[in-house]
Amino acid sequence: MSTTYEQLVDILTRLHDAPADRIRPGATLGELDVDSLTTVEISIRIERDLDVTVGDEELGPDVTLGDIAGLVDARRPAV
Repeated sequence: MSTTYEQLVDILTRLHDAPADRIRPGATLGELDVDSLTTVEISIRIERDLDVTVGDEELGPDVTLGDIAGLVDARRPAV
């Protein structure tokens, strides 16, 4: 089973053509040149694939991939 971060990277790479060497937990969406449409698509995929709601308004250009993974983990129900 992959980690939330790995799942997030998978979502991002399916939707956006960011260079692999720039994808890291500390990379912001702005650094990865993620536009507003892609941000909405990421939000939808997180909800669909990870069963967690993260609004696109929470995914600003200064948010890191690690921040998003932490947000998803925090919103997942305890098992």
